[in-house]
Amino acid sequence: MERAAPFPGTRRRLRIVTLFGALLALLGGYAVIERAEPAEARVVRVAEFLADCPYSHRLPDDPIIYPGLPGASHMHSFFGSTVTNAYTNLADLLNSNTTCNPRVDVSSYWVPTFYADNVPVEPTIVTFYYLGEGVRSDIVANTQPLPLGLRIVAGNARATGPDSTTISRWSCLHAGHVGASKDFVNCPAGTMIESYLDFPQCWNGRDLDSPDHKSHMAYPVNQACPSSHPVAVPKLRQVLRYPVNGNPARFRLASGGGFTMHGDFFNAWPEAEMMRRVRDCIRPVIKCGADGRPS
Repeated sequence: MERAAPFPGTRRRLRIVTLFGALLALLGGYAVIERAEPAEARVVRVAEFLADCPYSHRLPDDPIIYPGLPGASHMHSFFGSTVTNAYTNLADLLNSNTTCNPRVDVSSYWVPTFYADNVPVEPTIVTFYYLGEGVRSDIVANTQPLPLGLRIVAGNARATGPDSTTISRWSCLHAGHVGASKDFVNCPAGTMIESYLDFPQCWNGRDLDSPDHKSHMAYPVNQACPSSHPVAVPKLRQVLRYPVNGNPARFRLASGGGFTMHGDFFNAWPEAEMMRRVRDCIRPVIKCGADGRPS
């Protein structure tokens, strides 16, 4: 049976509907393309990985400055490894528990204990950032892992006042208008006083420690590591936030004034984990979280 030919008007309407449908499909395709953000655009270009390491314990010990001499130091607050004392060595750290996130970081970090009205106060937020900054981009791209067992001391526990050698800074969380200072600052109610300290990031490539516990490391000069310390490693930044504010005359450190803030670091990151983070976060300039993945 022959089929009746469609009316001329019906044919035109069918063509219009077909063309309109094709146009919608095309526009829809463009909309999808616009919404599909390239993966590269979502990566935050900051060379960083980190460890959050809450307070563990207090002791008047320092296994870097006074190894084997319990009670020889001023009071220290320890973070990370839960076993650190005057006798601690690398094997002890590698077999210890840790307060850190990630749990693979069994390194030990310690600072002079903070006091408010002569009562010890521990920081409620403790973050150790590993950064690729302070040197040229080509040096960042060739950053080497921190060697297992490396010990670093930053800051001056014996400082008699804030001067040009003061490395640490004090400021107020959520009150940037107060500004940063080399000594304690007066933070408004509802904020917390915070301390920042950057460790040296240029290593001599040989020694895990030195007699003065500092000479094997150096800070960059003109965005490059000095020839005596040619190996660039991640910069360790120590950030401590204490739940106190107000009159800084109430505050002191076990080592003295705020300008004596210092930090000690005994590296016990598993070598493969440290290498992965340097390779995936620092060298390509990518902001990573505690898991060492882009955040």
